[in-house]
Amino acid sequence: FIAHISDLHVSASEFNEEIFMKAVAEINHLQPDMIILTGDLTEHGYYKEFQQTTKYLEMFEAPLFAVPGNHDSRNLGYQSFEELVGEKSWKLTFGEKYTVVGLDSSSPDENKGHIGTPQHLWLEHQLDECVINDHFSIVALHHHIVPIPQTGRERNVLSDAGDILKTLTTHEVDLVLSGHKHVPNIWKINETVVVNAGSLCSSKLRGKIKNSYNVYHITDTDIEIYLNNVGGEKFLFGKYPRNVL
Repeated sequence: FIAHISDLHVSASEFNEEIFMKAVAEINHLQPDMIILTGDLTEHGYYKEFQQTTKYLEMFEAPLFAVPGNHDSRNLGYQSFEELVGEKSWKLTFGEKYTVVGLDSSSPDENKGHIGTPQHLWLEHQLDECVINDHFSIVALHHHIVPIPQTGRERNVLSDAGDILKTLTTHEVDLVLSGHKHVPNIWKINETVVVNAGSLCSSKLRGKIKNSYNVYHITDTDIEIYLNNVGGEKFLFGKYPRNVL
């Protein structure tokens, strides 16, 4: 199964180390097969923030794969991300039938998201292969592709969201994982389950929403999504049948 974390905002001001350490202990105890981190590892994209972030991420025992968020691309952070964290977009295959594609939806010093034509064409090629090989497909990116409730005025959705959404749904991508808005949410669009994670450990929370992360149990027939509040309650957030032919 997979743990999905997002929006750490490592910094001197917005990051809660105590909550982060609780989350690390909880997730390590769960022993997920992998951890997907959907952006905003840092608050300002400063090199020193990335250095601190890499030390924090080493505390997780499971393999961790991250994509950058808009905060990570500030102050030349997109260069620091590649140097200290890894590729900004990537594809990995695990098991015999699972593919995860990570997308870079960030643009230097901008809050809005954008995938762009070259990356979009690359995504289509990867998803074509998933269809041909009958793989369970997961796409991870920072920016949400559809608006999220309880987040106020919509202003930072992907600028090319319509085209990306069409590609995702026509290829019947099983799971799309995002962050950015710090509000957990699930939409199901055609056969694609679109899941937003809350903020794992930042103080930037809306209303009574708590720091949280998502856990995905994927079986041969179902996708179970659990919402885990850090240091608190855990509950079934959604359950969906798999796209099995």
